[in-house]
Amino acid sequence: IRPAFGYPACPDHTEKGTLWELLAADDVGISLTEHFAMTPGASVSGIYLAHPNARYFAVGPIDRDQVEEYASRKNMTVAEAERWLQPNLGYQQGG
Repeated sequence: IRPAFGYPACPDHTEKGTLWELLAADDVGISLTEHFAMTPGASVSGIYLAHPNARYFAVGPIDRDQVEEYASRKNMTVAEAERWLQPNLGYQQGG
């Protein structure tokens, strides 16, 4: 399977920054925009997992306490985490 950042199994695009550092992707001419889009546009990235029992999955609705914990671990504000995890929020922001 090839889960990719920004897709259902890994919804947070900011994790691409960590991947870019580990791979030194800039050294081969692939960069990230401030919104974590890859350039050039034909670039792709993902995490490759090869195992006969590997299956795709999706992150379901995330509660506020989970977002708070995630934000703490990522050293970002809850508002920033909510921005990147918006499609997966299981609650109304600001509530």
